[in-house]
Amino acid sequence: MLICPLCRGTLQPDEQGATCPAGHRFDRARQGYLNLLPVQHKKSRDPGDNQAMVEARRRFLEAGHYAPLALRLTELAAERAPRRWLDVGCGEGYYTAQLAAALPAADGYALDISREAVKRACRRAAQLTWLVASMARVPLADASCELLASLFSPLDWQEARRLLAPGGGLLRMGPTREHLLELRGLLYDEVREYDDAKHLSLIPPGMRLAHSETLSYRLRLDAAGDRADLLAMTPHGWRANAEHRAAVIAAPLEVTIAIRYDWIERN
Repeated sequence: MLICPLCRGTLQPDEQGATCPAGHRFDRARQGYLNLLPVQHKKSRDPGDNQAMVEARRRFLEAGHYAPLALRLTELAAERAPRRWLDVGCGEGYYTAQLAAALPAADGYALDISREAVKRACRRAAQLTWLVASMARVPLADASCELLASLFSPLDWQEARRLLAPGGGLLRMGPTREHLLELRGLLYDEVREYDDAKHLSLIPPGMRLAHSETLSYRLRLDAAGDRADLLAMTPHGWRANAEHRAAVIAAPLEVTIAIRYDWIERN
């Protein structure tokens, strides 16, 4: 199942890490994850989300603000009943752990390029195989997964097609144009429109959209800490200027949560 990120040979895991037939060795961290991100595949010293972003997301999600989103995600995943699945861009593991609970008989894998995120994520579900790895060079074998989860995360479509077994699919969860519209209105002088379905034009040959739905609700954030965490866990927190960010944190806020779910199958 696991392959070497350097030579693509089969990796044999053990308690200390994993080794391929060519002799490439990768260590297992004391927290339990495998680091399969060679230094030559990094674009910075510590790629991905930093500790502050990871902790902000953890606090916000564990407060239950996105619990309806996680519930619908697990329902959709359980309907597909995969035998092997991968969360591509797992972050700090909030959704990943709930997928694991909904798919107890399946073989689960999760990866993120952020070491800080995976260090925290792997505490949530020890039965999963947790990896620090690149989403552009996923260290799993061809056609090895029946379900890929891509949740608020960038996606390499060619890698997705490579990883999926025939009949398997990608379960994608992403924002619509209405998502956090009120927050964006406070942060920017001009709120840019975007196409909810733009990603569908990126689906490669051999894959097709089989199901799509949207979940929406209103969320009121009375605590300043929750508003600060929401800013810290989204790109809006660093795109907007300091004055606008301070104004958001200063006053209670009600926002629209609007998320699209797509099931995109490999033919």
